[in-house]
Amino acid sequence: MLKAIQNLGSVAYYYRLKPPHAAKTNAFVSTSAKPLSCSSPITRPTNPFMFLTRKTRSLGPVRAHSTPSESKMDGTSSSSVAVQSSGSARKINFCQWCGGQTKHDIPDGEEKMRAICTLCEKISYQNPKMVVGCLIEHDNKVLLCKRNIQPSHGLWTLPAGYLEIGESAAEGAIRETWEEARAEVEVVSPFAQLDIPRIGQTYIIFLAKLKKPHFSPGPESLECRLFSIDDLPLDSLAFSSMVVTLKLYIEDVKAGSRKFHYGTINKRPGSSPSDTHAYTLDHHLQS
Repeated sequence: MLKAIQNLGSVAYYYRLKPPHAAKTNAFVSTSAKPLSCSSPITRPTNPFMFLTRKTRSLGPVRAHSTPSESKMDGTSSSSVAVQSSGSARKINFCQWCGGQTKHDIPDGEEKMRAICTLCEKISYQNPKMVVGCLIEHDNKVLLCKRNIQPSHGLWTLPAGYLEIGESAAEGAIRETWEEARAEVEVVSPFAQLDIPRIGQTYIIFLAKLKKPHFSPGPESLECRLFSIDDLPLDSLAFSSMVVTLKLYIEDVKAGSRKFHYGTINKRPGSSPSDTHAYTLDHHLQS
């Protein structure tokens, strides 16, 4: 999933997909411009595939739409964590292991302020979340889901969500696609890694294709629909990461080639969350 992409060499990545369904099938049905509903579980085969990335080059910034939070779970916290936004980290007031009150200090041998439990003395480290999803191509169209949950209820997005412990990035993207669009997909290649340091998230988006022309809304979606390039609802997308991803995809389609993109989404100082030009894509590399 290409966590460190800024200096890409000729590196091969190998993933073995482990579908959530036990049964296996090699059936692949294609060629249907009209979406069909799927009312029963779909089985997924286990297929290995390999990704190759090449040395990248820098491009100019891309402006994008913004929303207050970037994923379906952003903005929530447990009862033991008080969130005080500092632009990069949360303030943790209680220990996640024993519930004891924490103090904020710099541990020996470290350089950053940490939350240290005053009872068990364990340190609560904060690490970025990884969000994975699929950009699904079918009959020269892209599959989008209309969100049935907050944040950004009623807006469109690619099927994506948080990566779970115990699964690869590709497995997580396939699972999220099934959960949100009830679509059985095959990952083709990585398409974009978008880091969002301000909210501690990294997005990994894969190019994928439908194994069967069947999809329907999952519990988190109001609607699923295939959009042509010219009809993509860029003004009604849920997150800046989705706007950036689809704008890069449109550029690739018009150029006649698909590339891998890496970039950092940064919010402009002083801009409001509702500002449609609040985010820029900096350090854009592609291969």
